[in-house]
Amino acid sequence: MPDEFSWIPAQSAQLGSAAHYPEEGPVREVTVDGFWMHTRQVVNEDFAAFVEATGYVTVAERPIDPADYPGAPAENLQPGSMVFQRTPGPVDLRHLSQWWTWTPGASWRHPVGPLSSIAKRARHPVVHVAYEDADAYAQWAGLALPTEAEWETAARGGLTGATYTWGDEPEQPSEPLANYWHGEFPWRPQPGYGRTAPVGSFPANGYGLFDMAGNVWEWTTDWYGDTPAGGGCCEADSHDPRQPHPNQVPRRVVKGGSFLCADAYCLRYRPAARRPQPVDTGMSHVGFRCVRRP
Repeated sequence: MPDEFSWIPAQSAQLGSAAHYPEEGPVREVTVDGFWMHTRQVVNEDFAAFVEATGYVTVAERPIDPADYPGAPAENLQPGSMVFQRTPGPVDLRHLSQWWTWTPGASWRHPVGPLSSIAKRARHPVVHVAYEDADAYAQWAGLALPTEAEWETAARGGLTGATYTWGDEPEQPSEPLANYWHGEFPWRPQPGYGRTAPVGSFPANGYGLFDMAGNVWEWTTDWYGDTPAGGGCCEADSHDPRQPHPNQVPRRVVKGGSFLCADAYCLRYRPAARRPQPVDTGMSHVGFRCVRRP
């Protein structure tokens, strides 16, 4: 279990952005009590210790009830998760199904499919964790998952209104600052990118927190709404209206972006960025970290 925390002081913080994606606005001021936050994302060796101590089985490893997924192909009704796969060449970026594949046998133990392992990824962030998996770990550790406001306040590192966790200027080629997609998305990353990295591989922000930009998205406790200030108060409000009723799954806010955020496609490795994640779905770019409140 990670035992390094940074203190995030009580403050009135300016959150959100009016300069990027509509779901990030409006810019607003919130008051946050002080709290402690993990300096890094929970990694595979941490999660393995939790599973060994409790016998916990993640959502991605549990048998699937066909009644919960009417109309799903039989080959998909097996335990598994969504895995990113590079495309063979340039593709239309409007169709993310070209690089996301439902993969039976994928789980936190097998992050890119049933034949993969975490043997050489002990210090990589754990992935393929659904919301209840992350919450179960937090409860076992005597901790909690952060709220969206706590997470964003911490990610800003004491900077007011800055675009990135490190300031307003984009990363320069000579100074790598975060694990987001460098190269041509989704098929040709630059060497060293295009996958998770060991936690702490890039500089910490002003509060001493690593990977608050990129690497993996992180769960928060907030239900998703189209704007952080208006909506998302309740589970029912978080459903995707484009999904038919039997397939509606509530969604929580994830923050921070991931190794798949490319400037030309998903400029979301920023504190204000947010996206909805179905609570029952782990993916190969979603993880978490915990907080401890006084």
